[in-house]
Amino acid sequence: MKKSLLALAALTAFAGAASAQSSVTLFGIVDLSAVSVKNGANSQKLLASNQLNSNRLGFRGVEDLGGGMRAGFWLEAGMDNDVGNVGGSNGLAAPAAGSTIFNRRSTVSLMGGFGEVRLGRDYTPSFWNYTVFDPFGTNGPASMLSLVSTLGSGAITLVRDNNTIGYFLPAMGGVYGQFQVAAGEGVAGQKYFGGRVGYAGGPVNVAVAYGKTAKDGGLADDYTDMNVGGSFAMGAFTLMAQYSKRDFLTRDQKTVLLGGTLALGASTLKASYVKSSGAQGTAARDFDAKLIGLGYQYDLSKRTALYASFGSLNNDGTTATGSTFTIGTGPALAGGETSRGIAIGVRHSF
Repeated sequence: MKKSLLALAALTAFAGAASAQSSVTLFGIVDLSAVSVKNGANSQKLLASNQLNSNRLGFRGVEDLGGGMRAGFWLEAGMDNDVGNVGGSNGLAAPAAGSTIFNRRSTVSLMGGFGEVRLGRDYTPSFWNYTVFDPFGTNGPASMLSLVSTLGSGAITLVRDNNTIGYFLPAMGGVYGQFQVAAGEGVAGQKYFGGRVGYAGGPVNVAVAYGKTAKDGGLADDYTDMNVGGSFAMGAFTLMAQYSKRDFLTRDQKTVLLGGTLALGASTLKASYVKSSGAQGTAARDFDAKLIGLGYQYDLSKRTALYASFGSLNNDGTTATGSTFTIGTGPALAGGETSRGIAIGVRHSF
């Protein structure tokens, strides 16, 4: 009887140790706001998601394999909480789109002293500088992505891609980086390779990235995206800047951003100026436009915030040759017209 009790105690201790080596976390963000967008003479009012942070519902887990090795998974779905939808696009057309649930990220990883090897649907390395060095995190009416084009290429790799294999460097005294390839599988705009390398130490964070979506599966030419960004913290104020260049066929576009954030207790002020320039290489519309963004965030707690953000996007040129960039997915507008948007909402994370 005594031996049985000892065996049972040992088994219980072993099970407890095993369970302590594994963890699964449920997490998410719910972000909703009242939005008003005016494009030229047209206007639209709506309740919209993703204006401060992108909505998400996710599950992530890690298992300790011993010897410094760990395995992990990450499943993350987008959400449109104004109508209760979960999931979203994976960049593919039907029927290849399937029933997309974990469209934001769906990966499995092996991690250790060597770094991390990650497989699945994930962010592309060439995207990260856009969002990290944008005071608005590429969300809402002031998002700099309103002025970033895939140049009509059909590339689906601007933010994320499918079928990726990625490698992330281990911690190396502030140096960080990742490299990624994605199988085209005969789908136009999906075959990709790219990388990002940066340094974060003290008040400085700077990184350069490059991505190439290959001429494959019907894509007319390679689509390339090169960008560099940085931030510098000066007490409560953080200065941000970035430059990017995209090319496809004879089309090219350059984008420059200068902005910053100022933390004042529970409040954060945000501002940015974004300028786009470039041409189609023909007499078609150009890519010249400017975007001014202003924002305010008040943190009620570590997880809940109230916010307001404003963006004014001015397309240059004439009705025939001017650009037609818009804020969000508001009504269409003619070349050279102005798009303005404002969002007031609440965000809760868990």
